[in-house]
Amino acid sequence: MDEVRKAAEKSKKASYRLQSMSADSKDKALKAVAEALWRKRREIVSANDKDLQSAKKDGVSNTLLKRLKFDEQKLDESIASINALIKLDDPVGKVLEKTELDKGLILEKVSAPIGVIAVIFESRPDALLQISTLCIKSGNAVILKGGSEAERTNKILADTITAAIEKVDAGFKDAVQLLSTREQVRKLLQLDYLVDLVIPRGSNELVTSIQASTKIPVMGHAAGICHTYVHSDADIDMAVRLCHDAKCQYPAVCNAMETLLVHKDIAADFLPKMAKSFQEVQVELRGDDRTRKHIDAKRATEEDWDTEYNDLIISIKVVSSLDEAVEHINEHGSHHTDAIVTNSAAIAEDFMGRVDSASVMWNASTRFADGYRYGLGAEVGISTNKTHARGPVGLEGLLIYKYRLKGSGHIVADYVGKGANKFTHRRMK
Repeated sequence: MDEVRKAAEKSKKASYRLQSMSADSKDKALKAVAEALWRKRREIVSANDKDLQSAKKDGVSNTLLKRLKFDEQKLDESIASINALIKLDDPVGKVLEKTELDKGLILEKVSAPIGVIAVIFESRPDALLQISTLCIKSGNAVILKGGSEAERTNKILADTITAAIEKVDAGFKDAVQLLSTREQVRKLLQLDYLVDLVIPRGSNELVTSIQASTKIPVMGHAAGICHTYVHSDADIDMAVRLCHDAKCQYPAVCNAMETLLVHKDIAADFLPKMAKSFQEVQVELRGDDRTRKHIDAKRATEEDWDTEYNDLIISIKVVSSLDEAVEHINEHGSHHTDAIVTNSAAIAEDFMGRVDSASVMWNASTRFADGYRYGLGAEVGISTNKTHARGPVGLEGLLIYKYRLKGSGHIVADYVGKGANKFTHRRMK
């Protein structure tokens, strides 16, 4: 039997066991993972150092190197994220709705795991930890494939996780599996009868390629072209701080700001201060003609408005109105995360209502669009889909539901024909 199909079949069997795994067992497994990561921290960081050195020799871009780096600080953050996940309620088996169809005939809509999830990601080893632990908590089996540039780090992380959870409960066997080659991924994407969902995390090319290569539902986002719009009444000092954070705090990620929109009435006062803040950390400025009247910047092209830089580069446009800002975002954005800076609640509500993005923000940095920061227990990714899950996908995004009907000998024939009893369809608490 093909090794990939065999791995997927093992995952499917594991997913059936995980559906009924107790909350206590899942939390013990997560605690074991956190403790094992702490014990192996030196080995993990050492493996990552080797990956970084190899990637540098291979000419990997600085953007990918930043994502690849998994030092002790990132390991500590990952462990903190796991501990936060443990504190969350078990999301499986919650009664979402309860309806009396008739006396003694009760219908429940109950949260349930999706099943087998395949996650293909690039560069970021921390993604492996986030995804694996979220799948454990939500009762899903997961098959992972990371980028070759992080091969050593991914392997030691996956090995650490599987050893820890299987020691807690044999039911976790095959719950987390790691693939190693692109050919294996190609084969996995054909197994739509075994894999329930694919989540790609990486470049636009990766996501679109996967979407075109499988019948399995794909959840994710192809790009992170995020905007901040500074309205005419904005507090300038606040706007400078927010925009600096949105662009510079971590420019290599999908929720970093790529385009700054500025109302014409505030441009002369705001842009010079903003430019000074950006230039202190060597951000390359690209602006339209109206922007270049106020600050020194390269001329922005039409291509810039549709570009995710993932680097210290920003495109800036001066707009004449809120309407123009919203129109620009909806036309050029990726429906990921967009923000407005304004002192007007009415303007903010108008903006957030009309911008068609998974996350919209008022007087806050776009960098807050994150599963851990949203209190979702980390994330498997950010979705710009409009079905099942949208925005940072945490525990709830890894669940579906099932219907449970409880009767006492009820049959449909009793509800058909003249004089039959009628359904009550009464919602219950």
